[in-house]
Amino acid sequence: MTLSLDDLDLLPPTGEEGGAPLRIPLDAIDEDPDQPRQEFDEQSLNELAETIRERGVRQPVSVRTHPTKPGRWMLNFGARRLRACRRVGLSEVPAFVDQTANSVDQFIENEQRKGLSPLEIALFVQRSLNKGQTQADIARAIGKSRQYVTLATALIDPPDWLMAAYREGRCRGLNELHELRKLAAEHPQYVEAWTSDRSPITRDGVMALRTELAAGSGSVRRGTSALLESMEANLRMGDTHSAPEKKRAPSSMRSGSTSQRCLQAPMRLLALLNGTEVVVNTLQAPPKVGQVYVIPVKGGQKKAVDASQLTLIGLERDLSCQSD
Repeated sequence: MTLSLDDLDLLPPTGEEGGAPLRIPLDAIDEDPDQPRQEFDEQSLNELAETIRERGVRQPVSVRTHPTKPGRWMLNFGARRLRACRRVGLSEVPAFVDQTANSVDQFIENEQRKGLSPLEIALFVQRSLNKGQTQADIARAIGKSRQYVTLATALIDPPDWLMAAYREGRCRGLNELHELRKLAAEHPQYVEAWTSDRSPITRDGVMALRTELAAGSGSVRRGTSALLESMEANLRMGDTHSAPEKKRAPSSMRSGSTSQRCLQAPMRLLALLNGTEVVVNTLQAPPKVGQVYVIPVKGGQKKAVDASQLTLIGLERDLSCQSD
């Protein structure tokens, strides 16, 4: 009879050299805070709880004596079984004692039984790196390739936008997460905007994004930064497309009383959109090539529009800094 790894929960209890497992009170067992398994699927736990309710715990958990609390136990393996037992309301669980189990054993057991999530793998790799191990050391210990460990680093101290895509379930693949973070190193705003606008994020989609960026980043530059740079350059040369003359800054801003802070303030790119004066956001990539984000000068919501709709007015410093 061929058994899957998940069927291990249903095997009859056996012990080393035929020994019977102990029966340990559930409230005497603590989960290891450093165990690799950190994310638990609710539906899967409920299904396991129903199996245990009907047939009992067929595969004992593994424990060791608690390192700091005499009389208590620390869980080695079996977090899903332990949590399912608590849901059913059992008071004790069959267990074997293994004082030699370590974090590497926990990783291998959890990965083989029910694959660890990208975040769980990343947390394990991060803890191992913090202990002074190299990626090659980690790969050797868990029987994985060096590339596998490298991919896992994508969720070590990740940027907020990447973590949001992971938590929301839009991107859960090791390869996709790693590739997005690598692409964002050179095109942070564009990749962030691209990621926030897609669900789900597939490997094919990420590969298409990489191809687009690799093509000299032409479409990205044409659609965002280079387009705006060209627009600003035209303004500096006096080419305002016959736009109305922009009001000059107040005399107080032109006088010697202007603070150094104002002199160092960044320039704002102003334009007209259907007769409304707007500020062009030159710091954030829009969702589509050829678009820019704009915000009405007199207040309103930011929105993405085609750059061709804009009539440039001029450049000015942010006057909000004039009050010291």
